[in-house]
Amino acid sequence: MRISKNLIGKNLIGLAAVGVLVTGCGSSDGDSGASVDSAGSASRAPEKQEKAPEPGADLAVPVTGPQPDVLASSSDPKLKVLPKPDNGASFTEKVEHKLQEDLLAGVKVPGKTSAECPDGVTQKASAVSVCNVTYEGAVIPHEIKISDSYKPGSFMTFYNSTPQKGLLVAKSAYDRLWASYKSRSDASKLSCEDLPAAKAVEEETETGLHCQYWSKFGGEDRQGGYTKLAIKVNRYNVDFYEVR
Repeated sequence: MRISKNLIGKNLIGLAAVGVLVTGCGSSDGDSGASVDSAGSASRAPEKQEKAPEPGADLAVPVTGPQPDVLASSSDPKLKVLPKPDNGASFTEKVEHKLQEDLLAGVKVPGKTSAECPDGVTQKASAVSVCNVTYEGAVIPHEIKISDSYKPGSFMTFYNSTPQKGLLVAKSAYDRLWASYKSRSDASKLSCEDLPAAKAVEEETETGLHCQYWSKFGGEDRQGGYTKLAIKVNRYNVDFYEVR
């Protein structure tokens, strides 16, 4: 479960992140025999294979390169939520704004967001409140806990925000798949099911959604075929697990 430690002052907002989502990590670059053209699609050098790929067995979405909508930096201005609350805004409004920017910084894909703390955020030591952050229609509940050491009238208010669900974003998942398998010489023809644009899921739990790759070592006889990959959302990212 991702936990972010935050502070909000009477006239400023700051963040010290304890957990940070990373999109696009995985296998390091290597000599894969593949190249990416300027359009982001991948072309592969001819490779001798013991068995040709099965015709028509690709999943709905071919993954041929990095996703252009996934930004390189979590601090990209495109991920900012404007306008920012002014100095006179309530503590709850400032928390709601920060939650949206934290979520966008995690997925690194611009999208429509909103946040609501139905009962407000109780600004008392050890108080726990609930806020809902929405990204492209997917609602992620967050628990907001005020620091045990908070004292009324403090200039700074420290709090932890903990999402109660994981967020699966299709573009981030496709990008992660490409980053994870692009340098593997035994993997080609990457593809996924048509994943939802955004979906709230349980963390570290199989989502029931899948991607795959073709390998000369795949298939039931290990002589060539597709390897099925189950999708999970972990603390920081999307993970893929081979299904046998």
